[in-house]
Amino acid sequence: MTDETVTRRLARREELEIDPLDLALNLLGSEIESRSDQGTVRVRLVEVEAYRGLDDPASHCYRGRTPRNEVMWGPAGHLYVYFVYGMHFCANVVGLKDGEPGAVLLRAGEIVEGRELARARRPTARGGGLVAKGPAVLTSVLGLDRAHNGLDLTDPDSPVRLLLGEPVSREAIRSGPRVGVAAAKDVPWRFWIDGSPAVSTYRRNGRARRRL
Repeated sequence: MTDETVTRRLARREELEIDPLDLALNLLGSEIESRSDQGTVRVRLVEVEAYRGLDDPASHCYRGRTPRNEVMWGPAGHLYVYFVYGMHFCANVVGLKDGEPGAVLLRAGEIVEGRELARARRPTARGGGLVAKGPAVLTSVLGLDRAHNGLDLTDPDSPVRLLLGEPVSREAIRSGPRVGVAAAKDVPWRFWIDGSPAVSTYRRNGRARRRL
């Protein structure tokens, strides 16, 4: 779990206006804090996936701009939430400059605050309220849905905020193929912190997920 003595600060937009591959690495070890009337849940990110735009066949933006993927075109620092399989929400941090599509899917995290609320939101999830393993579980424990699409994670008053700390050592980061995509499935743009119990189990032949 994360060291609570580490100083966290709100992310600045200019820090997120970078290529999704670089952003993915920088997001590992950062924290997403979601506040609501029910309480606060804060999660340390330990697994993410990078998606570009027009040059990435697995991206939601590969075929151009649409009302659905509008948030993914920027500006950076906003939350892109989409619905998949008719039952789950997935959340992403938008990167790059305004008008350039790119985002990082939040795949898994270690819960560092609000464990009882996280457990109540996803009572059947494994990990006893300590981990959010997989993008659907992560989004559920944070209480995110379509209403949160487009929120500014760099706004101090936002109910969902991105908090940065010391970057994770590159020696502690591993990479591999993205999970469940039908196109560009061998591209190693999934990144995780080695040894974290929250990291997903990789299934190469798993059900194909919609583009991000």
